[in-house]
Amino acid sequence: MRPDLPWLTIVWNDPVNLMSYVTYVFQTVFGYPRQKAEKLMMDVHHKGRAVVSSGTREEMERDVQILHSYGLWATLQQDR
Repeated sequence: MRPDLPWLTIVWNDPVNLMSYVTYVFQTVFGYPRQKAEKLMMDVHHKGRAVVSSGTREEMERDVQILHSYGLWATLQQDR
């Protein structure tokens, strides 16, 4: 592990949440404009995942917890 590399929050595709709901969560949690939230949601839908935030490990652990509270499948990992 390299301490100089940021940590990433990744949202994974799931068969449960509607695309409109995922867009809403990205706007609500991260304050993203609708266009950015929709692009990230489409990445999740078509590519199976999207990096939705980056920062310190503690910040990304918090983001993952918040996304879990909205019912999304999210994980964190250190950037490469």
